[in-house]
Amino acid sequence: MAVVVDFVVREWNVWGQGMDCHENEREWSEHQTCIQAKKALIPVRVSKAVQRRLSSLARAVFNAAGACIDSNNTVPIVFSSAHGEVNKSLEMLKNMQKGEEVSPTVFSLSVHNAISGLFSIAYDYHQEITVIAPGQEGIAPAFIEAVGLLQEHHTEVLIVFYDEPLSDFYPSLPFSVNAPAICALALRISLSGSGLSLRFCRSPEHRDDGEHALQIFSFLKFLVAEDKSLVLGNHRHSWEWHKK
Repeated sequence: MAVVVDFVVREWNVWGQGMDCHENEREWSEHQTCIQAKKALIPVRVSKAVQRRLSSLARAVFNAAGACIDSNNTVPIVFSSAHGEVNKSLEMLKNMQKGEEVSPTVFSLSVHNAISGLFSIAYDYHQEITVIAPGQEGIAPAFIEAVGLLQEHHTEVLIVFYDEPLSDFYPSLPFSVNAPAICALALRISLSGSGLSLRFCRSPEHRDDGEHALQIFSFLKFLVAEDKSLVLGNHRHSWEWHKK
């Protein structure tokens, strides 16, 4: 990938606890707090069979991403999550410890790409789908993957970031890995066109802004704020986003 890449956010959408609609992200950002909210509604086009399989996190993803795809489903998607459905995996392991049997369906819904699989079924999606588990690298790998797809002559790419709070079973301190609330953020990007123009590049700064789950909220605040630049890092690599 080039050292500096310019792209355009053509459209974006978010669902998170404390945000009930697209219009109030600025108010949420200014208060910088997350309140417990009801579960995200399931889009009408999702079949009952799929609806029964959706976790709260999957509902958030469907609400954020569903509004950013076109009727022809022609946009490749990059899903990015630090933990995916790890809370479901934990519950499955607890049940196994109790001697309970685990069905193939329960197992399939606990793997990292479970939500992307359900999304492809619900929306009859046949375009390329990539699922990233970026670890300590934060949100930058999803942008790198998406820009690579754009440079392979795709007109647009949809990026979907999502995470939820971890179960208390998992230690979060001294690590900065735990989301403050459920959040799913979808960005449809292209190399040109109308929208929010951004420049994405490496940064020489040495910093620690938390991992993926926390960086989603930082990037969301950047989108709705007047700030012209954002730098996020994790001790090893740092990246910058500039509004042009």
